[in-house]
Amino acid sequence: MMKSPEQLADYYQQACELELQAFKPGNVSIYADGHGMTVDDFRRSAEVSAQPLCHPDYSLGEKIFYAVKATREAVGCNTNLGILLLCAPLLQAWQLVNAELNLRQALQQVLMSTTIADAEWVFKAISLAAPGGLGEAKQQDVHEPATVTLLEAMEIASDRDRIALQYLTGYQDIFDFALPTYYNYINKWSFKNWSAVAVYIALLSRFPDSHIERKYGQHCSQDVTGKMVAVNTILEHTENPQTLMPLLLSLDKDLKDKGINPGTTADLTVASLLAVFLQDSD
Repeated sequence: MMKSPEQLADYYQQACELELQAFKPGNVSIYADGHGMTVDDFRRSAEVSAQPLCHPDYSLGEKIFYAVKATREAVGCNTNLGILLLCAPLLQAWQLVNAELNLRQALQQVLMSTTIADAEWVFKAISLAAPGGLGEAKQQDVHEPATVTLLEAMEIASDRDRIALQYLTGYQDIFDFALPTYYNYINKWSFKNWSAVAVYIALLSRFPDSHIERKYGQHCSQDVTGKMVAVNTILEHTENPQTLMPLLLSLDKDLKDKGINPGTTADLTVASLLAVFLQDSD
């Protein structure tokens, strides 16, 4: 049965809002703004990007471009490029889910069927969003016309960008790691927002953040990952996550004082939450 664009937009905005309700050290949340961006910027971004992202007549690439365009016009900065790159294929895949095809299998179909035109639209989106250091490469620079499919373009970028890597692996980090983490903590704590925190911390403790690496180098990203390993261990043994607030506040201040933003991990967290909502709806 065809899912309505309104349903898709609702799940997308729920995922964006839940991620903001999670205290993610170094990133923007209801607990703390940061890096020149506010919670209202992200809420507005989710609101204006939902309609183009879920437009039934747009191709995958068009959805991403027009969602980036709407965001740029609304808030004047790049709040959600990574979110859109990850969420657009999930939302498109959900339209294909049926008794014989689950979300992960449908997503693989969407990724395998991307076109050169999709890549062209996404290149325009990346240029418009103007994220620091992303999109500049010897092969398939986003400022030049695309000559490969979007999946092939993501493969070229996959060694330096974890969002691109998701396209190549069928969102392995999300389905094999983030989702089990979320369900484990929702069963343990029964709090969606704290389960989202656990996903963010777990991802950051396991996978160096691409955004940090592009800005500060591998040494810095590995240092942050090492700190999050310790936090993740504490989380695993905590029955009441609210007791972690002082630790999270301290970590948040330390990272933001240094200008360190685990933005890629935050984007992966949104996509993980969206996958949860989509899976649980069927």
